[in-house]
Amino acid sequence: MTLNVSDSRSNPYDQIAHAARVIGRSKDRIKVFESIYFGKKKIKTVTEISQKTKIPRIRVLQEAKKLADNSIVHRAKSPGVTAYEKDPFYYANKRKILSLVKNPKTLARFPTKVTPHFQSGAVVTIKIPRQQIRTKLITIDDIDSFKNVRRISSNSISVTPMPEKSFKEGIKRILNEKGKFTDWGGEHNDLLTTRLQIGSKRYATAFGFKGQGTKGKLTPAKMGKNGDQIQRLFLSPAQVFLIQYWWQIDESVIYHMEQFSKAKSVSEGKEIFYGIIDGQDSSRIISAYSQYFTNTKRRER
Repeated sequence: MTLNVSDSRSNPYDQIAHAARVIGRSKDRIKVFESIYFGKKKIKTVTEISQKTKIPRIRVLQEAKKLADNSIVHRAKSPGVTAYEKDPFYYANKRKILSLVKNPKTLARFPTKVTPHFQSGAVVTIKIPRQQIRTKLITIDDIDSFKNVRRISSNSISVTPMPEKSFKEGIKRILNEKGKFTDWGGEHNDLLTTRLQIGSKRYATAFGFKGQGTKGKLTPAKMGKNGDQIQRLFLSPAQVFLIQYWWQIDESVIYHMEQFSKAKSVSEGKEIFYGIIDGQDSSRIISAYSQYFTNTKRRER
């Protein structure tokens, strides 16, 4: 992960300032950004953007690539055409971003981790009505699909990792998910299912699994080539977002999930659930549902 991307993802103010600086004063880039983020449609094709902005396709491709390379928009799968997808955080803050783009002096004073500017007394705030934000941090004990773990104490098990594919297959069996999920470089999630239950209700759920190749405490910087795996996970069409890892998960991961949950809740008008499954809880799942993991090969780390 490059340093500039890492810094731009460190907190909401940094992300907003990062987007405004990347968009810059280019009239075409501003129009492309506005077109992609206009309305509620999540994915826009290059043809649609060109028609909306009256900009030639080649210029749309050039400017959209600059936005995508900086994770401000995301390249999307669309049969036979090039398309781009909104990011939920930037969608929720598009007006603030554009106001900074149009006022460089305000952008220069905008508080970030690198340039906080708190001493001036002019603190910029982002106001989102609290009633519009509906998010909840959950654990596996809150999920009825994994209710058998409630009888398994963390003190009674030892953490013994297994390959990512084997663990994912076990989770699929627990949820009775028959679909096939093929990994590829631009994926938003490792498993997307509508069979997970919380209470008496089924929810669309996106899982992100971190395999044994990742070492030490899990931080956002270790998640994806550009440290944007959490961000991509929240692009999934889901209401529940879970990240699984075999060892300790840093609180910064939970913080990032919380911020993207808030942005998605506001942009989609839904309650969003998010949570982590660390090594202890992963082993509790295996212990509680051992019959679903009997064909997997456990491997000591």
